[in-house]
Amino acid sequence: QVHLVESGGGSVQAGGSLRLSCEASGYKYDYHCMAWFRQAPGKEREGVANIAHDGVAKYADSIKGRFTISRERANAKDTLYLDMNRLEPEDTAMYYCAADSTNHCYYGLSKAADFAYWGQGTQVTVSS
Repeated sequence: QVHLVESGGGSVQAGGSLRLSCEASGYKYDYHCMAWFRQAPGKEREGVANIAHDGVAKYADSIKGRFTISRERANAKDTLYLDMNRLEPEDTAMYYCAADSTNHCYYGLSKAADFAYWGQGTQVTVSS
């Protein structure tokens, strides 16, 4: 059974940093695409960044230069990271990890509908 578990969310002041992690397990092969999405209250879920199994990464314009997505595979598990720097109040949202077995993330920032597997989310709150 596929299982994605996020961690690392919290409350920080503007200008601060956080590192989100997502541990993925239960899939026979490494996930081809993994991604971070976020959803603020009253807004649609939006893509933040996605990364292919070979490290090709795509970012949303709103976070370019501030966030870095990365991934590693060890002991048959994929772990996804999001290093978030110079956080702004506008970054406040629930952040979700997503994974999929297809290679759509090579072509740009993928949509939520492109991903088959999702975590439960971790809250990030940035105060001014």
